[in-house]
Amino acid sequence: MGVLDKLDLAADEKKLDSWTLMYEPQKGGKFNGKLLVTTKRLCYDAQFDVSVGGLVGEALFIKRGSEAYLEIPRERIRNVAVKKGLFSKRVLLTLDDGSVHTFNRGMMSIDPVAAAIGLT
Repeated sequence: MGVLDKLDLAADEKKLDSWTLMYEPQKGGKFNGKLLVTTKRLCYDAQFDVSVGGLVGEALFIKRGSEAYLEIPRERIRNVAVKKGLFSKRVLLTLDDGSVHTFNRGMMSIDPVAAAIGLT
């Protein structure tokens, strides 16, 4: 898992599950990588930039050896929505600043990801 293997957890934090999926930043682009959901945060290790532009303008990104690393504290999440199409199963997270972060699992079920984030 790379960067996510070295993730330091708080004493009261537990890893829930992880998935390989795409992250689509609000300002454009597309990244293939791993999402780890814990009891305190969502951590995404963007391993490959698969977008045409290849640029990320998101303020939450920190360079850590992969393409980029994204960390979203659970307390910042204001809304979780699931959108399903034939070739696209997505979870859309709206944060307290109004930004929308999209995780796309392609044809695979997005339900386990949504359940781990807390959507019932």
